[in-house]
Amino acid sequence: MDASTPSVAPAPADHEVMASLDTGAEERLVIADIARDDAWVSAPTTATAALADWR
Repeated sequence: MDASTPSVAPAPADHEVMASLDTGAEERLVIADIARDDAWVSAPTTATAALADWR
């Protein structure tokens, strides 16, 4: 991972985080904490890194 990438704090053990691809007018990656209301982020897949790039 690039040194300029911010680190992520570990989530509490009682949270469950999921990711999915939302298809529509624009394909988006959605990441959500399903244990909390309105706890989600999304980004267009054109702005996301390929998994191989993170290795």
